[in-house]
Amino acid sequence: MNYDEHVLAGILSYPIAILILSVLSFYLGLPIEMTFMAMSLGYAFYVLGSDLPDMDHPGALIHRVIKPFVSVAVGISAFRNLGLNLHLTSNPVVNLTLAWAVAALVAVVTWNLFKTLMPNHRGVVHSSVFAAVYALLAFTIVRFGFDMTPGESLFIAFASFLGYNLHLLLDRNFRVMK
Repeated sequence: MNYDEHVLAGILSYPIAILILSVLSFYLGLPIEMTFMAMSLGYAFYVLGSDLPDMDHPGALIHRVIKPFVSVAVGISAFRNLGLNLHLTSNPVVNLTLAWAVAALVAVVTWNLFKTLMPNHRGVVHSSVFAAVYALLAFTIVRFGFDMTPGESLFIAFASFLGYNLHLLLDRNFRVMK
């Protein structure tokens, strides 16, 4: 499958993910919060996850898009959690500028780490283990970067995990059919 097919599958199958998570919440007591914001961000992380395993393929669009996305998300989180506490001068404008400079440096370091740590295509990134890593990253980003509640963050993490595994399922099924 290609980019369009993976992403469209993610867009169209999100209601199934909502059904699964609703059942886990309502009938099994999974402590997730299905607020509008959680479901909206969950949709974004789910659809992103539906193509994310191809980030290790040099020709894939997601490969070129994910580095800036991850870098900016980590930079924003660094600004919120570290930069806002940076008071090197008595001038608030200078402090704000320095805080964003720290965030930008963190984003650049993240960019280079991402580039260095990227494995070969269909390696560890094409696994449910990495789906769990993606879910943990999604949880961390929204919980601490955007100050969402633990229940909302948990919902987004599960949605991320399901979207990522959708890609793996589609790859496996379409490989068998060829």
